[in-house]
Amino acid sequence: TIEIIWTILPAITLIFIALPSLRLLYLLDESMDPLITMKTIGHQWYWSYEYMDFKNIIEFDSYMSALDKLSSFRLLDVDNRTILPMNTQIRTLVTAADVIHSWTVSALGVKTDATPGRLNQINFMINRPGLF
Repeated sequence: TIEIIWTILPAITLIFIALPSLRLLYLLDESMDPLITMKTIGHQWYWSYEYMDFKNIIEFDSYMSALDKLSSFRLLDVDNRTILPMNTQIRTLVTAADVIHSWTVSALGVKTDATPGRLNQINFMINRPGLF
C-alpha cells in the first residue's frame, strides 16, 4: 500500500501544478492577426526580404552600403531599406540560408536568431516614425 501512495501522491501533485500552467500558456498564446507578414532570410553578406501578403510576392535583397559612401550610419546603412507601416501589427518570419545570423532592430526592442532549417517568428508594432 505504501508503494501505491508514494506513486499516486506525486502524480496528483504534478496534475495540480500542471493544470494552472496549461491555462496560463493558453492565455499567453499570441492571438493577434498581423496586417503584414515579412519573411527575412539571412545570407552570408546580405539579407533577403519577402512581403507575403500581396497578390504578387514582393522580394528584394538588402546589402550593406559601400564604404566609399560617406554615410552617417557607417556599417548600419543598406542599399535597399525595408519599409513598414506605423501602428500596425507586423509578423516577421526569420530564417537563414547558410549559418546562424542575428536579426536585430534595437530601437524597436526586437532581436531573434536566424537559424538554417528553423523558422523563428517575432511580432512587433512600430509606434513612431523613423529610420530604424
